[in-house]
Amino acid sequence: MPLGDRVTELFGTKFPLVQAGMIWCSGWKLASAVSNAGGLGIIGSGSMYPEVLREHVRRCKAATDRPFGVNVPMLYPDVEQHIATILEEDVPIVFTSAGDPGKWTPRLKEAGRKVVHVVSSVKFALRAEAAGVDAVVAEGFEAGGHNGREETTTMVLVPMVVDAVRIPVIAAGGISDGRSMLAAMCLGAEGVQIGSRFVCSEESSAHKAFKERVANSSEGDTILTLKELAPVRLLKNKFFLDIQQAYARGADKEELKTVLGRARAKRGMFEGDLDEGELEIGQVSGRIDGILPAATIVDGIMADYTKTLSGLTGAMQGV
Repeated sequence: MPLGDRVTELFGTKFPLVQAGMIWCSGWKLASAVSNAGGLGIIGSGSMYPEVLREHVRRCKAATDRPFGVNVPMLYPDVEQHIATILEEDVPIVFTSAGDPGKWTPRLKEAGRKVVHVVSSVKFALRAEAAGVDAVVAEGFEAGGHNGREETTTMVLVPMVVDAVRIPVIAAGGISDGRSMLAAMCLGAEGVQIGSRFVCSEESSAHKAFKERVANSSEGDTILTLKELAPVRLLKNKFFLDIQQAYARGADKEELKTVLGRARAKRGMFEGDLDEGELEIGQVSGRIDGILPAATIVDGIMADYTKTLSGLTGAMQGV
Protein backbone atom coordinates (compact mmCIF):
# COMPACT_ATOMS: atom_id res chain seq x y z
CA MET A 1 0.00 0.00 0.00
CA PRO A 2 1.52 3.40 -0.99
CA LEU A 3 2.46 5.82 1.75
CA GLY A 4 -0.52 7.76 3.04
CA ASP A 5 -3.22 5.48 1.66
CA ARG A 6 -4.49 4.34 5.06
CA VAL A 7 -4.89 7.98 6.12
CA THR A 8 -6.58 9.19 2.92
CA GLU A 9 -8.92 6.19 3.00
CA LEU A 10 -9.71 6.79 6.67
CA PHE A 11 -10.61 10.45 6.11
CA GLY A 12 -11.80 10.35 2.51
CA THR A 13 -9.32 13.03 1.45
CA LYS A 14 -7.09 13.49 -1.59
CA PHE A 15 -3.93 14.11 0.45
CA PRO A 16 -2.66 12.67 3.77
CA LEU A 17 -2.45 16.23 5.12
CA VAL A 18 -4.36 17.47 8.16
CA GLN A 19 -4.73 21.09 9.26
CA ALA A 20 -4.42 21.27 13.04
CA GLY A 21 -7.40 22.39 15.11
CA MET A 22 -5.73 25.35 16.79
CA ILE A 23 -7.52 27.54 19.32
CA TRP A 24 -8.40 31.03 18.04
CA CYS A 25 -7.07 30.21 14.57
CA SER A 26 -9.04 27.26 13.17
CA GLY A 27 -12.59 28.31 12.40
CA TRP A 28 -14.92 27.18 9.63
CA LYS A 29 -13.31 29.37 6.97
CA LEU A 30 -9.91 27.72 7.36
CA ALA A 31 -11.28 24.20 7.81
CA SER A 32 -13.47 24.38 4.71
CA ALA A 33 -10.68 25.91 2.62
CA VAL A 34 -8.25 23.13 3.52
CA SER A 35 -10.85 20.43 2.90
CA ASN A 36 -11.75 21.95 -0.45
CA ALA A 37 -8.04 21.91 -1.36
CA GLY A 38 -7.76 18.16 -0.73
CA GLY A 39 -6.57 18.04 2.88
CA LEU A 40 -8.55 17.51 6.06
CA GLY A 41 -9.74 20.75 7.60
CA ILE A 42 -10.25 20.82 11.36
CA ILE A 43 -12.32 23.22 13.45
CA GLY A 44 -10.61 23.99 16.77
CA SER A 45 -13.32 23.84 19.42
CA GLY A 46 -11.06 24.65 22.37
CA SER A 47 -11.73 28.38 22.09
CA MET A 48 -15.46 28.06 21.37
CA TYR A 49 -18.61 28.05 23.46
CA PRO A 50 -20.99 25.22 22.50
CA GLU A 51 -23.30 27.47 20.49
CA VAL A 52 -20.30 28.94 18.63
CA LEU A 53 -19.03 25.47 17.70
CA ARG A 54 -22.45 24.56 16.32
CA GLU A 55 -22.44 27.68 14.13
CA HIS A 56 -18.94 26.91 12.82
CA VAL A 57 -19.88 23.31 12.01
CA ARG A 58 -22.97 24.42 10.09
CA ARG A 59 -21.05 27.07 8.18
CA CYS A 60 -18.33 24.58 7.34
CA LYS A 61 -20.93 22.16 5.97
CA ALA A 62 -22.30 24.94 3.77
CA ALA A 63 -18.82 25.85 2.50
CA THR A 64 -17.55 22.36 1.59
CA ASP A 65 -18.89 18.99 0.54
CA ARG A 66 -15.61 17.39 1.55
CA PRO A 67 -14.90 15.67 4.91
CA PHE A 68 -13.84 17.85 7.82
CA GLY A 69 -13.38 17.32 11.54
CA VAL A 70 -13.45 18.97 14.95
CA ASN A 71 -10.61 19.00 17.48
CA VAL A 72 -11.74 18.63 21.10
CA PRO A 73 -9.16 19.36 23.83
CA MET A 74 -10.37 17.38 26.83
CA LEU A 75 -9.05 19.86 29.37
CA TYR A 76 -11.71 22.42 28.41
CA PRO A 77 -14.89 22.68 30.49
CA ASP A 78 -17.45 22.30 27.67
CA VAL A 79 -16.24 18.91 26.41
CA GLU A 80 -19.54 17.08 27.01
CA GLN A 81 -21.54 19.74 25.18
CA HIS A 82 -19.01 19.77 22.32
CA ILE A 83 -19.33 15.99 21.93
CA ALA A 84 -23.12 16.34 21.87
CA THR A 85 -22.87 19.00 19.15
CA ILE A 86 -20.53 16.81 17.09
CA LEU A 87 -22.98 13.91 17.26
CA GLU A 88 -26.07 16.01 16.61
CA GLU A 89 -24.47 17.80 13.64
CA ASP A 90 -23.05 14.59 12.11
CA VAL A 91 -19.41 15.67 12.13
CA PRO A 92 -17.63 12.64 10.63
CA ILE A 93 -14.17 12.97 12.19
CA VAL A 94 -13.08 13.90 15.71
CA PHE A 95 -9.56 14.68 16.92
CA THR A 96 -9.17 14.56 20.70
CA SER A 97 -6.25 15.84 22.73
CA ALA A 98 -5.04 16.76 26.21
CA GLY A 99 -6.82 14.03 28.14
CA ASP A 100 -7.86 10.39 28.43
CA PRO A 101 -8.97 9.01 25.03
CA GLY A 102 -10.85 6.23 26.77
CA LYS A 103 -13.51 8.58 28.08
CA TRP A 104 -15.17 9.57 24.80
CA THR A 105 -13.79 7.24 22.10
CA PRO A 106 -16.29 4.39 22.71
CA ARG A 107 -19.27 6.73 22.45
CA LEU A 108 -17.93 8.38 19.29
CA LYS A 109 -17.10 5.04 17.67
CA GLU A 110 -20.54 3.64 18.49
CA ALA A 111 -21.96 6.64 16.61
CA GLY A 112 -19.84 5.81 13.56
CA ARG A 113 -17.29 8.58 13.93
CA LYS A 114 -13.61 8.35 13.03
CA VAL A 115 -11.52 9.19 16.11
CA VAL A 116 -7.90 10.35 16.23
CA HIS A 117 -6.02 11.20 19.42
CA VAL A 118 -3.00 13.52 19.72
CA VAL A 119 -0.11 12.08 21.76
CA SER A 120 3.35 13.18 22.84
CA SER A 121 4.75 9.82 23.93
CA VAL A 122 4.69 6.09 23.16
CA LYS A 123 2.88 5.46 26.45
CA PHE A 124 -0.05 7.65 25.45
CA ALA A 125 -0.04 6.26 21.90
CA LEU A 126 -0.51 2.75 23.27
CA ARG A 127 -3.23 3.97 25.60
CA ALA A 128 -5.02 5.63 22.69
CA GLU A 129 -4.78 2.50 20.55
CA ALA A 130 -6.18 0.42 23.41
CA ALA A 131 -9.07 2.88 23.69
CA GLY A 132 -10.02 2.09 20.09
CA VAL A 133 -8.98 5.21 18.17
CA ASP A 134 -8.52 4.92 14.40
CA ALA A 135 -5.18 6.75 14.32
CA VAL A 136 -2.87 8.85 16.46
CA VAL A 137 -1.09 12.14 15.89
CA ALA A 138 2.48 11.89 17.23
CA GLU A 139 3.26 15.51 18.09
CA GLY A 140 6.87 16.42 18.76
CA PHE A 141 8.41 19.03 21.02
CA GLU A 142 8.71 21.50 18.13
CA ALA A 143 4.94 21.98 17.90
CA GLY A 144 3.11 25.11 18.96
CA GLY A 145 0.42 25.43 21.60
CA HIS A 146 0.15 22.91 24.42
CA ASN A 147 2.84 20.29 24.23
CA GLY A 148 4.28 17.24 25.98
CA ARG A 149 6.45 17.55 29.06
CA GLU A 150 9.05 15.07 27.82
CA GLU A 151 10.44 17.39 25.12
CA THR A 152 10.74 14.49 22.66
CA THR A 153 11.35 15.82 19.16
CA THR A 154 9.28 14.81 16.15
CA MET A 155 12.21 12.99 14.55
CA VAL A 156 12.62 10.81 17.63
CA LEU A 157 8.96 10.44 18.59
CA VAL A 158 7.44 9.45 15.24
CA PRO A 159 9.46 6.27 14.56
CA MET A 160 9.09 5.20 18.20
CA VAL A 161 5.30 5.49 17.98
CA VAL A 162 5.24 3.85 14.52
CA ASP A 163 7.11 0.86 15.95
CA ALA A 164 4.78 0.63 18.95
CA VAL A 165 1.30 0.74 17.38
CA ARG A 166 -0.50 -0.89 14.45
CA ILE A 167 -2.86 1.98 13.63
CA PRO A 168 -1.82 4.83 11.29
CA VAL A 169 0.49 7.47 12.74
CA ILE A 170 0.19 11.11 11.67
CA ALA A 171 3.29 13.21 12.37
CA ALA A 172 3.08 16.74 13.80
CA GLY A 173 5.58 19.32 15.01
CA GLY A 174 7.98 21.27 12.80
CA ILE A 175 6.27 20.39 9.51
CA SER A 176 5.49 23.24 7.14
CA ASP A 177 6.42 22.20 3.60
CA GLY A 178 6.89 19.24 1.30
CA ARG A 179 10.43 18.53 2.45
CA SER A 180 9.45 18.18 6.09
CA MET A 181 6.36 16.20 5.10
CA LEU A 182 8.50 13.73 3.16
CA ALA A 183 10.92 13.46 6.09
CA ALA A 184 8.02 12.53 8.38
CA MET A 185 6.79 9.91 5.93
CA CYS A 186 10.29 8.45 5.72
CA LEU A 187 10.16 8.05 9.52
CA GLY A 188 7.09 5.86 9.08
CA ALA A 189 4.26 8.38 9.41
CA GLU A 190 1.35 7.87 7.02
CA GLY A 191 0.25 11.48 7.11
CA VAL A 192 1.11 14.85 8.61
CA GLN A 193 -0.69 17.43 10.71
CA ILE A 194 0.32 21.04 10.13
CA GLY A 195 -0.58 23.94 12.39
CA SER A 196 1.74 26.95 12.38
CA ARG A 197 1.87 27.26 8.58
CA PHE A 198 -1.94 27.55 8.52
CA VAL A 199 -1.95 30.20 11.25
CA CYS A 200 -0.48 32.42 8.54
CA SER A 201 -3.25 31.72 6.04
CA GLU A 202 -5.76 34.28 4.84
CA GLU A 203 -8.62 32.15 6.19
CA SER A 204 -7.14 31.72 9.66
CA SER A 205 -9.22 33.47 12.32
CA ALA A 206 -6.07 34.69 14.08
CA HIS A 207 -5.61 38.45 14.33
CA LYS A 208 -3.66 40.02 11.47
CA ALA A 209 -1.09 41.43 13.89
CA PHE A 210 -0.41 37.93 15.25
CA LYS A 211 -0.09 36.50 11.73
CA GLU A 212 2.39 39.22 10.82
CA ARG A 213 4.37 38.65 14.02
CA VAL A 214 4.63 34.95 13.19
CA ALA A 215 5.62 35.63 9.59
CA ASN A 216 8.36 38.00 10.78
CA SER A 217 9.72 35.69 13.48
CA SER A 218 13.17 34.11 13.35
CA GLU A 219 14.98 31.04 14.62
CA GLY A 220 14.97 30.92 18.42
CA ASP A 221 11.98 33.22 18.87
CA THR A 222 9.86 30.54 20.61
CA ILE A 223 10.33 28.51 23.77
CA LEU A 224 8.36 25.87 25.71
CA THR A 225 7.32 27.11 29.15
CA LEU A 226 4.76 26.78 31.96
CA LYS A 227 5.39 23.06 32.38
CA GLU A 228 4.01 23.23 35.92
CA LEU A 229 0.58 24.15 34.51
CA ALA A 230 0.19 22.97 30.90
CA PRO A 231 3.34 23.12 28.73
CA VAL A 232 2.94 25.66 25.95
CA ARG A 233 5.28 26.97 23.24
CA LEU A 234 5.22 30.76 23.02
CA LEU A 235 6.73 33.55 21.01
CA LYS A 236 8.88 35.78 23.21
CA ASN A 237 7.14 39.03 24.16
CA LYS A 238 6.49 41.11 27.30
CA PHE A 239 4.12 38.48 28.71
CA PHE A 240 6.75 35.79 28.17
CA LEU A 241 9.33 37.95 29.97
CA ASP A 242 6.90 38.33 32.88
CA ILE A 243 6.79 34.52 33.12
CA GLN A 244 10.58 34.34 33.09
CA GLN A 245 10.81 36.92 35.87
CA ALA A 246 8.30 34.87 37.90
CA TYR A 247 10.50 31.79 37.51
CA ALA A 248 13.58 33.81 38.50
CA ARG A 249 12.00 34.75 41.82
CA GLY A 250 10.98 31.14 42.48
CA ALA A 251 7.26 31.42 41.73
CA ASP A 252 5.14 28.41 42.66
CA LYS A 253 2.20 27.07 40.64
CA GLU A 254 -0.29 29.44 42.25
CA GLU A 255 1.77 32.51 41.38
CA LEU A 256 2.29 31.24 37.84
CA LYS A 257 -1.49 30.90 37.53
CA THR A 258 -1.82 34.50 38.67
CA VAL A 259 0.73 35.71 36.11
CA LEU A 260 -1.02 33.71 33.39
CA GLY A 261 -4.45 35.06 34.33
CA ARG A 262 -7.42 34.38 32.07
CA ALA A 263 -7.96 34.64 28.32
CA ARG A 264 -4.29 35.31 27.56
CA ALA A 265 -4.36 33.27 24.34
CA LYS A 266 -7.48 35.06 23.13
CA ARG A 267 -5.89 38.40 23.96
CA GLY A 268 -2.77 37.66 21.94
CA MET A 269 -3.83 35.41 19.07
CA PHE A 270 -7.39 36.58 18.44
CA GLU A 271 -7.34 40.19 19.60
CA GLY A 272 -3.78 41.00 18.51
CA ASP A 273 -2.23 42.22 21.78
CA LEU A 274 1.39 41.35 21.00
CA ASP A 275 2.70 42.58 24.36
CA GLU A 276 0.37 41.17 27.01
CA GLY A 277 -1.12 38.27 25.04
CA GLU A 278 -0.10 34.62 24.92
CA LEU A 279 1.32 33.96 21.44
CA GLU A 280 1.22 30.20 20.83
CA ILE A 281 3.19 28.99 17.79
CA GLY A 282 5.64 26.29 16.77
CA GLN A 283 9.40 26.44 16.24
CA VAL A 284 8.80 26.26 12.50
CA SER A 285 7.47 29.82 12.63
CA GLY A 286 11.04 30.87 11.84
CA ARG A 287 10.56 29.34 8.38
CA ILE A 288 7.23 31.02 7.61
CA ASP A 289 7.58 34.20 5.59
CA GLY A 290 4.16 35.17 4.31
CA ILE A 291 0.37 35.05 4.64
CA LEU A 292 -1.20 33.00 1.84
CA PRO A 293 -4.57 31.47 0.92
CA ALA A 294 -4.99 28.03 2.50
CA ALA A 295 -5.39 26.38 -0.91
CA THR A 296 -2.10 27.89 -2.04
CA ILE A 297 -0.42 26.50 1.07
CA VAL A 298 -1.81 23.00 0.46
CA ASP A 299 -0.90 23.07 -3.23
CA GLY A 300 2.59 24.32 -2.43
CA ILE A 301 3.23 21.64 0.18
CA MET A 302 2.10 18.83 -2.10
CA ALA A 303 4.05 20.19 -5.10
CA ASP A 304 7.16 20.49 -2.94
CA TYR A 305 6.59 16.97 -1.60
CA THR A 306 6.39 15.53 -5.11
CA LYS A 307 9.42 17.50 -6.32
CA THR A 308 11.52 16.47 -3.32
CA LEU A 309 10.50 12.82 -3.61
CA SER A 310 11.29 12.82 -7.34
CA GLY A 311 14.70 14.38 -6.71
CA LEU A 312 15.48 11.90 -3.97
CA THR A 313 14.39 8.95 -6.14
CA GLY A 314 16.56 10.20 -9.00
CA ALA A 315 19.55 10.63 -6.73
CA MET A 316 19.16 7.10 -5.35
CA GLN A 317 18.89 5.65 -8.83
CA GLY A 318 22.15 7.32 -9.72
CA VAL A 319 24.01 5.73 -6.81
